[in-house]
Amino acid sequence: MIVRKAELVATCALWKQLPEDDLPEIALAGRSNVGKSSLINRMLNRRQLARTSAVPGKTQTLNFYRINDELYFVDFPGYGYAKASRGERQKWGKLIERYLLERRQLRLLLLLIDIRHPPTALDRMMYEWAAHHRLPLCLVATKSDKLSRMQAGKHAAQIRHMLKVPEAVPVIPFSSETGEGRDALWAVILEAAGERNEQPDSRAAEGGADLRDVPEGRRP
Repeated sequence: MIVRKAELVATCALWKQLPEDDLPEIALAGRSNVGKSSLINRMLNRRQLARTSAVPGKTQTLNFYRINDELYFVDFPGYGYAKASRGERQKWGKLIERYLLERRQLRLLLLLIDIRHPPTALDRMMYEWAAHHRLPLCLVATKSDKLSRMQAGKHAAQIRHMLKVPEAVPVIPFSSETGEGRDALWAVILEAAGERNEQPDSRAAEGGADLRDVPEGRRP
């Protein structure tokens, strides 16, 4: 993927603020400090388009990055840690849940997990919730440069095993430092962006887990 143009076009705290065009959207979720901003910068070949921070939980809105005027990356607030009030975190949870269940433009959810460690309870909850609602998924095992290639392969397999991820769902080791996994991830993204998901209403109609049912502190 040759990225000719990339820009942050919207930071949204309310549903009415979401872009109204019909470009396909690729959402990114993961715990705070898992490397979402670094991944965005590496995927777009930009140094500081997505601002990285040493302070976990800095992203507090849905951030829309428009790429080549062809698709969006949608960066979610990180889960697991955030310097925000309980009310703010509840508001995020409701907006994210509505986005994932109702957003017609959503084509793929990238769930980022630190490859160095087993999935956390919150990673498991997020994956199981998304799988239950049949969201199109790709798992990205970040920070693969911190391990040898053999170790990275074993840890990626461990993530698949622990979360019971079916073979049809990609698990891609990724390094924002070296670029490992960038081409493979772009291939998955572009394939998803060219396809339309089933109607969101049919996903929501299945019922089941609701992010608002998760006790405070365990919700993404």
